[in-house]
Amino acid sequence: MERRMAAPSTAAARGKFDLKGFLHLIRQTAPKYWQLWIGLTLGLLATGAQLMVPKFAQTLINGFSHGVNQSLLVGVIGLFLISAVISAISGTLLGIFGENVVANLRTTLWHRLLRLPVGYFDDVKTGEMTSRLVNDSTQIKDLLANAFPQMVTALMQLIGALVIMVLMDWKMTAIMVLAIPVVLLVMLPIMRQSSKIGRQRQDALASFNGTADETLGEIRLVKSSNAEPYETTNGTHQITKLYRIGLKEALYDSVAGPVMTASMMALFVGVLVYAAARVASGTMTMGTLVSFLMYLFQIIGPVGTLGQFFTTLSKANGSTERIRDLLNEPEEALTTGNDQSVADQTLAMHHVNFAYDDEGQVILSDVSFKAAPNTVVAFAGPSGGGKSTIFGLLERYYQPQGGQITIGQQNVNDISLNAWRSQIGYVSQDSAIMAGTIRDNLTYGSDQTYTDDQLWHVLELASAADFVHAMPAGLDTQVGERGVKVSGGQRQRLAIARAFLRDPKILMLDEATASLDSESEAMVQKALGELMKGRTTLVIAHRLSTIVDADQIYFIEKGRVSGSGTHQELMANVPLYRDYVKIQFKE
Repeated sequence: MERRMAAPSTAAARGKFDLKGFLHLIRQTAPKYWQLWIGLTLGLLATGAQLMVPKFAQTLINGFSHGVNQSLLVGVIGLFLISAVISAISGTLLGIFGENVVANLRTTLWHRLLRLPVGYFDDVKTGEMTSRLVNDSTQIKDLLANAFPQMVTALMQLIGALVIMVLMDWKMTAIMVLAIPVVLLVMLPIMRQSSKIGRQRQDALASFNGTADETLGEIRLVKSSNAEPYETTNGTHQITKLYRIGLKEALYDSVAGPVMTASMMALFVGVLVYAAARVASGTMTMGTLVSFLMYLFQIIGPVGTLGQFFTTLSKANGSTERIRDLLNEPEEALTTGNDQSVADQTLAMHHVNFAYDDEGQVILSDVSFKAAPNTVVAFAGPSGGGKSTIFGLLERYYQPQGGQITIGQQNVNDISLNAWRSQIGYVSQDSAIMAGTIRDNLTYGSDQTYTDDQLWHVLELASAADFVHAMPAGLDTQVGERGVKVSGGQRQRLAIARAFLRDPKILMLDEATASLDSESEAMVQKALGELMKGRTTLVIAHRLSTIVDADQIYFIEKGRVSGSGTHQELMANVPLYRDYVKIQFKE
């Protein structure tokens, strides 16, 4: 299902820079503005020093007939050196400012991503979110730390040089100023296309990141399905798309440089010819000509910088919109509500209706159940009936469109998410293991400190101590990315040990032994039996013994509760359940 992202603003759609939105985004990062202002001030001082050099050169050249003015020559060299040092300090400060902004922006994005509801991650590829976190934030940093300061100093240099040139010789300056709009008119179509292609490249890159992350993350599925040719074709298609966009970008970038250079050279030659005629007629000194040409060179660089700035601005505009869309996504209110215990209270659903989106297929319809304290409630039924969705709602990954979930006499939404989830132990069919050590995985998400004895104790309870002892580094053994260095049964027992350590009040088992061999299943089932003691347990039934031993069974079919009761009651009164048991368990 493709997620419908927030539509970009009208200004962004037209390619115009949304200054208000950009400034709002930057303010969210709490930047150190003093670094920006000091860096800009030093940059302006360096530019001022550079603007003084041609005037000194004019005086120096005009005085050649009386010999070289050594003090003036030393002054010119000193200005060059001072300007270079100040520029270096300015660049360092602005670079630090930009890195600080991008670090804070990425921290803000990371914070938001981790607190978005599960529904967001159902719809958006991980690689696309990674692209927002890395590529788009880098575009904004380039604008802030590089393009914007360069634009400010280039603008001052351009304006300063033009003012001095007008004071030196307004006629030559007028000729040059009239020619600059012609140059910009030639450059404008190229700049627009370059900006458009830059946005296309960012979007294509985000899409490719998503595909690459998804494919490489499920590389075992790719290989077991002989899907290498398919994924090669799919990846190559996206790489080719990026290549074609890159070709266009390279074309326009390569054209922009020579066109700008040729235009400025034509302007330079024209001014030079006119100035040479003025010198020959005696209406201009040689020193003025050299000084004027030096100012002309100082103008050429800033004009190119300004052109590059608008291209960077356009790219950053698209990045800003995408990041703001992500930051505007509503996050989970993890701490809103009461922090109370749910022990010894009845958990219940009351007439719950649910669909994954407002216009999508109804997954659950009028589902109700009760789980009394310290009982085992089983959910049975055909695959796809909605059993795992019930668990997703109980974990509050999603909110029902109708009905409510209660614990005791209150709505579960009145309890803070942190408090609610901390009292639930969830062991799924494919229990997730993070890259890191066994110790890291056992204590994952906990803010408490545990001794080795405590960890070994929960491993004993989960029938996992023996295989952990046999590992080369014991608790500090690395399990690899997604736990690839441990078997399925070992992974399940580590998940059970983690649940023991959490000491949950409510235990949810989602077909925790479904994909295991008989030996592993027996060990995991023994560990689960220990874990279920003294807790309210909800289990999606996979084994017949689980169903028979459950205090209450709810038969879920096509999103509805078709029947409820003990195993014997359902066998006697619900034909669909009786058929399910006969087919599922060959009874």
